[in-house]
Amino acid sequence: MARLRVVIRPPSAEDETEFIGRMRASRSFHAPWITMPTTSQTYAAYLERSRRETSSFYLACRREDGAIVGALNISEIVRGNFRSAFLGYGAVAEFAGRGYLTEALQLVLNDAFYRLGLHRLEANIQPGNAASTALAQRCGFRLEGFSPRYLKIRGRWRDHERWAITKEAWLEQRRGR
Repeated sequence: MARLRVVIRPPSAEDETEFIGRMRASRSFHAPWITMPTTSQTYAAYLERSRRETSSFYLACRREDGAIVGALNISEIVRGNFRSAFLGYGAVAEFAGRGYLTEALQLVLNDAFYRLGLHRLEANIQPGNAASTALAQRCGFRLEGFSPRYLKIRGRWRDHERWAITKEAWLEQRRGR
């Protein structure tokens, strides 16, 4: 397998300036799909959420220079017999379309299924968000259903498609490469 161009790591206080700058520059790219932290206050809240026992947050960084190219998170981790969680992600506009987030998501799936011991991840994607849907499909997620008025984003309840992957499906996909 070719060497990946990205690494994943947890966000830190030292990332604040770069993260906020890149997310501010990506606001129109993210609209209307997601809202990312773009102030010191919202970044501090983001870091606080990243430290919860029920979350695992990641920054995708280019190996060549350490530039933040995206952010991914696993949240609402439920242990026990369920071993499931929700996945969220967003690319930095400047680096979109280059495959960085695809590489990062594969690393996150590896972390989720091995280190975190999860069995299933679910990504809820708004209809019309072709880039997010394509990423989920490339990484082996399957469409499971539709959830009307599922999540409030930018002050409006928005419909979402429910995409998911299990550890077994992910392993099967990896073997097929």
